[in-house]
Amino acid sequence: MALMLALVVGATVVSALARRLGVPSPIALVVAGILVSLIPGLPRYELDPELVLFGFLPPLLYAEALDTSLRDLRANLRSITLLSVGLVLASTIAVGYVAHALVPGLPLAAGFVLGAIVAPPDALAAAAIANRVGLPRRVVTVLEGESLLNDATALVVYRIAIAAVVTGVFSYGEAVLRFLMVSVVGVGFGLAVGYLVIRVRRRIDDPLTENTVSLVTPFAAYLGAEALHGSGVLAVVVTGLMVARAAPLIVSSTTRLQGQAVWEMIAYLLQSVVFALIGLQLRQILAELHGYSAAELLLYAGAVTLTLIVIRVLWVFPTVYLPRLLFAGIRARDPSPPWQAVTIVSWAGLRGVVSLAAAFAIPLSAGGTPFPGRDLILFLTFTVIVATLVLQGLSLPWVSRRLRVPGMDDDLPALERASAEHTTARLALLRLDQIVAEGTLPGEVELRLRRDLEERARRAHAELGPGADDEHLPELVEGAVTAAATYAEARRELLRVEREEAVRLWQRGEIGDEALQALQRRLDLEEQQIL
Repeated sequence: MALMLALVVGATVVSALARRLGVPSPIALVVAGILVSLIPGLPRYELDPELVLFGFLPPLLYAEALDTSLRDLRANLRSITLLSVGLVLASTIAVGYVAHALVPGLPLAAGFVLGAIVAPPDALAAAAIANRVGLPRRVVTVLEGESLLNDATALVVYRIAIAAVVTGVFSYGEAVLRFLMVSVVGVGFGLAVGYLVIRVRRRIDDPLTENTVSLVTPFAAYLGAEALHGSGVLAVVVTGLMVARAAPLIVSSTTRLQGQAVWEMIAYLLQSVVFALIGLQLRQILAELHGYSAAELLLYAGAVTLTLIVIRVLWVFPTVYLPRLLFAGIRARDPSPPWQAVTIVSWAGLRGVVSLAAAFAIPLSAGGTPFPGRDLILFLTFTVIVATLVLQGLSLPWVSRRLRVPGMDDDLPALERASAEHTTARLALLRLDQIVAEGTLPGEVELRLRRDLEERARRAHAELGPGADDEHLPELVEGAVTAAATYAEARRELLRVEREEAVRLWQRGEIGDEALQALQRRLDLEEQQIL
């Protein structure tokens, strides 16, 4: 317990310092963990793979899914699928054959185990670096979507490869069938849990209870899917996307504000701890490594890391441009992105804690004999994680600046938010006129409300520019006008009108998730101030 407390406190301090110094937190935490692990006399903190895979991974994936735009995910589904499935399989095969050819006595199946472990880029690292760099929205969407789904592919392939080492039998046909079955079960269970959670939360009118259900949801989805021999990762992601899509319609302002704060704190704390855990494993990994010279280890680590980097570049560019070159429909629907953006995607293959947890979860024996190359696989996994985090993580901001990626100043979410602000404020003004016509609202209250709404409408109009539509307004919601006699009653009614119109704009696709979340947050905060 004392070690865990020290880990949490230390990781939080390092993460806070990294933010102040402008250094990516994942890199600072890994380096700090390595330095601490080398201090003589300090107790060793061993990574428990069960803790990572069952304790850390579900809430982190769920938090990421809740913050993911389903609209953007669908728009980039082809690219994300090619990366999260195709590239993971290609990387697994490439690394497997390279390791088998270089390391004497390493079976091909054990090489595939290593390949599956290091194939998936890390969701946390990709999001942390991408958001800090300020990449175009589409690049961030592709990287986050890839990182959300590729763990599922890699962990399924990993289990198939482990079974092949243990049994000594491997069949590509059986592997494909098992992959499909695990994926279908995971997605199906995620849909079922998502549907059930939405139905339950729709009937709950207590923020504490509702957010408790939210905290339990990722664990229920993950453990349930795993118990059915499905993909827990896919179940968590699907559940998170379903709940995120329904949340604007079923979540109250108090619940939403409380839930956002809770999930932000959980994600920050767990991210800090998991990256620190990576660095802290160096001493244990080195202690278990025997029978290899420094030159051999350097050769193996360099070859595996280089293979991953090269295979990603060789995969990304053709899969982006070939479909558009071969199919006119794709080319017309989705023109080719600039090569600079594609280069950023090909360079953003940072690995993380899921790879290390999978490596530690390798069984000690296979068929009564020691698992072939287990200690070397642990070492190579660690070096790949550190190399990609440091090499690619530190260079990504520099690369993005040098390339001057088009779309870096993409202001679409801001314009969507301003458009929604403009529409909802003017609609609220019309509803205010109806309330005033009832004759129950004091004059000073009307002036205060009207001044605030007109000011917001003017600010949004100025942000939209001269092309803003001043004439079109959606029809008012039919029904009786609330008779308001006080400022609080009138403001709540106007907030309700604004919130409902914002959701309608979102449902019609006129604004995206980011704009809706920003507008809802402002309305929620205003509502809390008048309670």
